[in-house]
Amino acid sequence: MEYSKCWLDYRPLESVEEVWLTLIVSCDGLIIESAVKEYVLAMEGMAGRKPTVTADEAAAGVRLLVDESIVSGTDGYHIIGEDGGYKIIGQSPSGVLYGVFHFLRMAANGELSQLPVENVPAMPLRMMNHWDNMDGSIERGYSGESFFYKDYEILWDERLEHYTRMMASIGINGIVINNVNVHEKETYLITDTYLQKVKQYADLFQRYGIKLYTSVNFAAPMELAGFDNCDPLEPQVAEWWKETTAHVYEVIPEFGGYLVKADSEGRPGPFTYGRTHADGANMLARALAPHGGIVIWRCFVYNCGQDWRDKKTDRARAAYDNFIHLDGCFDENVVLQIKNGPMDFQVREPVSPLFGALKKTNMILEVQIAQEYTGQQIDLCYLPPMWREILDFDTYAEGKGSTVSNIVRGAAYGQKFCGMAAVINTGNDKNWTGTDLAAANTYGYGRLAMEPAMSCETIAKEWTDLTLGAKVEKDVVDMLMKSWPTYEKYTSPLGIGWMVTPHYHYGPDIDGYEYDRWGTYHRADCNGLGVDRTPSGTGYTNQYNEPWRTIYADVEQCPQELLLFFHYIRYDYTLKSGKTLIQHIYDTHFEGVEEVEAMIAVWKSLQNRIAGEVYGRVLERMELQLANAKEWRDRVNTYFYRKSGVKDEKGRTIYE
Repeated sequence: MEYSKCWLDYRPLESVEEVWLTLIVSCDGLIIESAVKEYVLAMEGMAGRKPTVTADEAAAGVRLLVDESIVSGTDGYHIIGEDGGYKIIGQSPSGVLYGVFHFLRMAANGELSQLPVENVPAMPLRMMNHWDNMDGSIERGYSGESFFYKDYEILWDERLEHYTRMMASIGINGIVINNVNVHEKETYLITDTYLQKVKQYADLFQRYGIKLYTSVNFAAPMELAGFDNCDPLEPQVAEWWKETTAHVYEVIPEFGGYLVKADSEGRPGPFTYGRTHADGANMLARALAPHGGIVIWRCFVYNCGQDWRDKKTDRARAAYDNFIHLDGCFDENVVLQIKNGPMDFQVREPVSPLFGALKKTNMILEVQIAQEYTGQQIDLCYLPPMWREILDFDTYAEGKGSTVSNIVRGAAYGQKFCGMAAVINTGNDKNWTGTDLAAANTYGYGRLAMEPAMSCETIAKEWTDLTLGAKVEKDVVDMLMKSWPTYEKYTSPLGIGWMVTPHYHYGPDIDGYEYDRWGTYHRADCNGLGVDRTPSGTGYTNQYNEPWRTIYADVEQCPQELLLFFHYIRYDYTLKSGKTLIQHIYDTHFEGVEEVEAMIAVWKSLQNRIAGEVYGRVLERMELQLANAKEWRDRVNTYFYRKSGVKDEKGRTIYE
């Protein structure tokens, strides 16, 4: 099947430096071979000629070399211009590969005058978590079917190599190839039923500096070996994992390790046996440790049986309450994977308090590229600005400056295994991401994991120039940068979240989760709405360090964008903007629709500057977005008008 090359579509350039057409290779190995292959492909596209590849160090051209003494930091690289040519110097072969991609990006965008460049990947772990199932489906997949699996078989075609190149080009160094909700067939991925084919993927990934990981079923000893339990402190269970893991490494020596979802949403885990998360994670970690592997243990744990009548139990508290007392109890090759917020990838949440609380445990930040609650690759929603806010959030764990970025880089507590992981749902659609503009989120995630100080606007410019061309940069970047605030305006007000259609999570259903067991409530009544998470409510604010504990608990100090997450607020309460809460709800929902209409007008103005099929695909999705925005506007405004009885002061149409 034909597929888009995305940001690796090396288009012809008007001007090419002659020295680009000689590549001097002063290092070797599989990853270097990939770097050379990438360079050759790029020159064939940009210069229209295949470059000469030589080991002659006296030649003038672009030289690749590994020099650990020059470049500091794991997989770092320098790009310099000298002696009529260029040098790409890597601390490692992966550093050389990243340097080549960076050089080609700068060449394509006419930026080589900005050299020299020195870069060290900020996050030690820069991972993608795929939610693919072996039947070919993708959980929360909005971009077609899996290109890893079909009908319980592992696929293999050239598309997989292009995907791997895409991931390496943005600095990804770890890929989990299956859903964290491990079903029956996926349990066999770590057995000889599938291992040889999994090895094909691992070998491909290895050539691009990427380790392969699998999600595993905590109950695998029961399902695969007939054990009557999977108690992590039972010696025979631990021995089964030890032997199984050793065999995985016999077949795949560069295997990365396991990702585990346990005791959440019905998944098996150590709680069944009265054991802790540390007991479960450490048992797996000890099976992996002799081989250099790690276990990544997700912190997405909460009470699935919460009663909507209970106003003290709070799902937002769950991750902290489950893990805080275990700080320092995990083995050194255990990494806790913590969602960016305490709930579940909502359009606006506070940062998880665990980042400011755990000081003796490896942590990795989990975000979601798949737009489960942010438009599902129909509605435009550029997410790097959201992730930037999370990374820049100061936890005050070690005083001022203890940002999430510093924690997951390993700079705060000196953790060895830390970084970022993203839930991704690239599928077999021609454009990989459902709508072409959603690919900016995939690209942006990798660039932020490599360089978290990079501005989201610069990332958007890079992506736009590489994929759509510089002629549309200004307009497309403007659309991308406005899209998250616009989506927020016409969906959930002031951090409340969860007003979505149950299960599908697209489109409005204001009370859809209000009486459910998942702890996802807005508590709206005739006087106001919001959840009281102060010490007099659920007490969730106490999980933060000062000054956030006080700021969040004080209705006057609480950031307005999170007001309803932390407080129950009356409709007649006056916000800092001077508007009442109810008028803010009305205004933002009308504004959101107007902003979508404006974005569509901008996109239509680009018709003659955008490839026809790309233009048409995006326009079709944006028209669906407009219909969705209007539905959100009308339902939310009508709902709160009926609750409050307060009319819109501007007299706009709200349905009775």
